[in-house]
Amino acid sequence: MKKKYELSKKEVIEKWAKNYPKVMTWLAKLQRKENPAWFFWIYCKQMGKNPDEVLALKSDPKSHEAEYLLDTFVAEQNDLSNSIKVGIVIAVKSFYKHNYCDLAKASGAITFIKQKPYRKHTKEELMKIYRAAHTPRDRALITFVFSTAIAKEGLVKAQWMHLEPDWEKQELPHIALPDVLIKGHGRGKYKGVEQHTFLTTEAKRDLIEYKDWLERVKGIKPTLEDPIFIQVHPPYRVLNDNTLSKIAAVLSRRSGVPFGWHDARRYVETALEETKINPNWARKIRGRKVRGEEAPYSRPLIDQLRNAYREAVPLLEFTQPTQLMELQKRQQAIEELVSGLTPEQKEKMQRLGIKWSKKAVKLKSTETNGGDCEENFEQVAESQLLSYLKAGWQIVHRLNNGEVIVKH
Repeated sequence: MKKKYELSKKEVIEKWAKNYPKVMTWLAKLQRKENPAWFFWIYCKQMGKNPDEVLALKSDPKSHEAEYLLDTFVAEQNDLSNSIKVGIVIAVKSFYKHNYCDLAKASGAITFIKQKPYRKHTKEELMKIYRAAHTPRDRALITFVFSTAIAKEGLVKAQWMHLEPDWEKQELPHIALPDVLIKGHGRGKYKGVEQHTFLTTEAKRDLIEYKDWLERVKGIKPTLEDPIFIQVHPPYRVLNDNTLSKIAAVLSRRSGVPFGWHDARRYVETALEETKINPNWARKIRGRKVRGEEAPYSRPLIDQLRNAYREAVPLLEFTQPTQLMELQKRQQAIEELVSGLTPEQKEKMQRLGIKWSKKAVKLKSTETNGGDCEENFEQVAESQLLSYLKAGWQIVHRLNNGEVIVKH
């Protein structure tokens, strides 16, 4: 099979970049080198110039020839995907920037036309994906990501030390990722940006089972410095981006539900928005920059964040039937039975304490002290939600028709 490109990402530095000192000086300043070098090589090849000639276009600071060349590249190279074009534009601008002759911000603008809507998984779909996992690691991966919103780059670098001490005993364990492990890698405006997120109870359960499986079956006793997620076969290397993508592809095929790890970030973000969490706290949970923030999070602030996160847990968890799901099944069964009963039979059911309603479901149980406690669940329109929240109701589940189940 003929190679699409003459040089691969692994070859480009040795076979091309080393011939140009300015390129090597630029790459020395970057944390990741292969991708930028490869993108810049494509640009030079497509535009028929070597790196020295590309840089010479900015020898006169008043000249915009370099910007026009980049605009021409974006407009004419229709055989390249938008994702590759974006990588090339970023690499070209980086090359100029680190050689102290920045390009104008407006140059190389790319217009995106989204072809497909973002995936928004239901709990039933996530359960299908979860059931398709054949190892404790993959089950832990799914609930871990769909509770923490940790991105792929943080997922492959997360270590056991990033979990709080005695995390197994915490209801909602706290995870803190330093700036070097998340977007921006702690450079420039991203310096000091940390991610503070949490595990749901089901994610904690799966992580404990995964850790026990590593020790009991694989003979691996993880240390605090070890990566959390590793390959399941010797030599048990840390997962990388490609392996994570393959895991997602396999689980999608087995379950029949397409998904990617980034879908988890939207899933968590939606749950946080529905609980009306402070936007800055939501950004902190997702590992994004919070304007005006300087000091790292203290223990009291983490506990406040945990309490806010707790409100979203019913919306996040999906692996076990919730009280509401059981009530909904019971309500449906009752309504099917009631539709064929006589008025006398319906009256007898009411005397036995069985209640039904299309708009409200009541759960009545007996407390240990002999008294009764009652929880109300109502299905309301989103426009009514704010008044219910102010009255002390809590969000339990969002329905596909846009309405919301709340509990008092």
